[in-house]
Amino acid sequence: MSVPKVVIVGRPNVGKSSLLNWLARRMVSVVDPTAGVTRDRVTSLMHEGGRSFELVDTGGMGIEDIDNLTADIERQIQIAVGEADLLLFVVDAQAGFAPLDRHVADRLRRIDAPKLLVVNKADNPQLEAAAPEFFRLMDVPVVLTSVKGNRNRQELIDAVLAHLPPPTATSEAEEAAASAAPEMKLAIVGRRNVGKSTFINALAEEERVIVSEVPGTTRDSVDVRFEVDGKPFVAIDTPGVRKRKSLASDVEFYGLVRAQKSIRRADVVLMFFDATDTISRVDKQLVEDIYEHHKPCIFVVNKWDRGLAEDMTSESWGEYLIREFPTMRHVPVALVTAKEGRNVRQLVNLAQSLFKQARLRVATAELNRVLHAAVERNPPPSRRNRRPKVYFATQVAVQPPTIVIKCNDPVLFDDSWKRYLLTAFRESLPFEEVPIKLYFRSRVRDEEATETPASKT
Repeated sequence: MSVPKVVIVGRPNVGKSSLLNWLARRMVSVVDPTAGVTRDRVTSLMHEGGRSFELVDTGGMGIEDIDNLTADIERQIQIAVGEADLLLFVVDAQAGFAPLDRHVADRLRRIDAPKLLVVNKADNPQLEAAAPEFFRLMDVPVVLTSVKGNRNRQELIDAVLAHLPPPTATSEAEEAAASAAPEMKLAIVGRRNVGKSTFINALAEEERVIVSEVPGTTRDSVDVRFEVDGKPFVAIDTPGVRKRKSLASDVEFYGLVRAQKSIRRADVVLMFFDATDTISRVDKQLVEDIYEHHKPCIFVVNKWDRGLAEDMTSESWGEYLIREFPTMRHVPVALVTAKEGRNVRQLVNLAQSLFKQARLRVATAELNRVLHAAVERNPPPSRRNRRPKVYFATQVAVQPPTIVIKCNDPVLFDDSWKRYLLTAFRESLPFEEVPIKLYFRSRVRDEEATETPASKT
């Protein structure tokens, strides 16, 4: 099971970033009285009550960004909310009920995830007494907090822990049962008319999905269940995607949204390209969605029999894809001709291999052997006149494999060394072709947080 995501949402300037920093006990997110400071998702890995979970801060819902980035902020919010295992809906006790709070509540009501209403900035009994005006927003558990007054941090943590998904079974018998022929969800995505539905039909060996040369025929996500060699899986055929400026109707717009949702709920994503055409902006948008959601992926070059050019060999296509998507170097490339059924079964077998990789757990001793060997080969460079130190590593989740590195200070490790470490893990651990989530955490800071009472923080 992956690390649960606890997403903090609300209108602008209700204290979402302050709440994340307070819960994490460190400065993670920028805090400023100006509405709209937080634009991207900001995350922090938490360890509380024997559980690991990821806190995610988001931009304010309903804001018009002064730099015309409203659409980008909304996209980041949509991604975070779509991935959420628990939503913290934050409101401002000092400012009182606002129309935008109702707007946020209406949006969240459509999300199928547990929710907590956090009445923040309840700094004194008078403000607490005004809290019931927010109860009409939605019928969910309520926690009153004050970051400034350091009030009810543990109560909020306890409520979060109570509403997280149950932890993964750890006994050998339960793990064996959980891994016995699990149902793999396989999302087939790509721009319009690249042969996704043809591929589904070749897989099913019957016409289970409408196939048409008219671009955009599939306008909803279609789930088709199969068994291959006795192993069950679901193929999710998604609508073809094109540029946002080209969306001609609400039907096509919601087709784009459904394609993005299909990526989120997939175990493995087949990203289809047309061998007769070059990579487009739409392709890059979809690959970015796959990357951001840490999904195992296969780049599928379809219509291989027709080819983009005579000199485009399998090797040159692989090089072309790496140049276009340098962050996806680990992704395998498959060449198929869906119309003829060529290489379809091999592609499914490859997807099953990635599915298995993403669910593996590595023994802590083996993980640390690889970590310390990598550090010995290439020690992290000193930064700010300080030497980065790595103590140990542990895997805390699967799908994707999630590894926490305990160190002296996370800010001392630059991005290039982190990429080196990821490469070392891929080369020596059974995660060669799947994304790995890597967290660096200060061991000293964790120990101080454990020993320091919340009232003194």
